Amino acid sequence: MKKHWHTENPASCPMLLTINIIGGKWKPIILHMLSEGTMRFGELKKNIPPVSQKMLTQQLRELEADGIINRKLYPEVPPRTEYSLTELGVTLKPILQGLYKWGQENSADPIKTAEHA
Repeated sequence: MKKHWHTENPASCPMLLTINIIGGKWKPIILHMLSEGTMRFGELKKNIPPVSQKMLTQQLRELEADGIINRKLYPEVPPRTEYSLTELGVTLKPILQGLYKWGQENSADPIKTAEHA
């Protein structure tokens, strides 16, 4: 397999594009959660306790701007906002599942380690 290092234009590297879109502390977790189905902001916040509301909002806006997630706002009182993967976002599911599986298999959890022995 020939390696392409994009030395003439490093900004055109597909790996760099991917990391710029899905990289970050919370984006992979958000995407993994949304790969299971539509979720409301409050559900995401509740399931990612260490993330601040400001950071979650920022990460969701970036994913929406990149066309990875949909944001649907319902004109209700109080307002309800739901997030889901776009068609492009759905194409990330196998990658997210692979990352999850890798983490599971390489966990420092003594129970997991014993299972693989």
